[in-house]
Amino acid sequence: MNTLNPIIFLVPVIALILVVLLLLYLLKKVDNKEVFKRFVVITLVLAFLFNLAWEVLQMPLYKDAPFNIQHIAFCALASVADAIMVLLIYFCFALIYKNPLWVQEFTMLRILILMLVGGIGAILAEMRHLSLGNWAYDKSMPLIPVIKVGISPVLQFMILPALIYYLSFKVKNYG
Repeated sequence: MNTLNPIIFLVPVIALILVVLLLLYLLKKVDNKEVFKRFVVITLVLAFLFNLAWEVLQMPLYKDAPFNIQHIAFCALASVADAIMVLLIYFCFALIYKNPLWVQEFTMLRILILMLVGGIGAILAEMRHLSLGNWAYDKSMPLIPVIKVGISPVLQFMILPALIYYLSFKVKNYG
């Protein structure tokens, strides 16, 4: 990992502002506000924890990513941004489906669309971070042919959001 460039915070800050605005909007649309709030909190917590685990596990796939407290702190910061993006994706789908708790109708088609959106978003984000020099891949990182983007971060946003939404909904129902 290279130095922490201030521009790296631009997209997460914009995403955070959008998440807050969308949360306020969706709270007006949902029938059971407490259930929705609990779902959002559970989603946020799971998104942070799952993304932190993924970030730490994929550390060896990046250059200059020693397993030390400074780099784990960098991974935690990245996981906060990832958690915000997980909520932003969820809220955008809530707008599209016109249902703040759209995960109640979690069909295979919706999962596939979610995976496609997550994968495309991850590819674009990785291309941006690589071009800015925020990080670089180690030779051990498997790359997607032609676009030369790491498979691990793309899979992260193809798999984790669907898993997080599903588990958050299950926990919300039994919590």
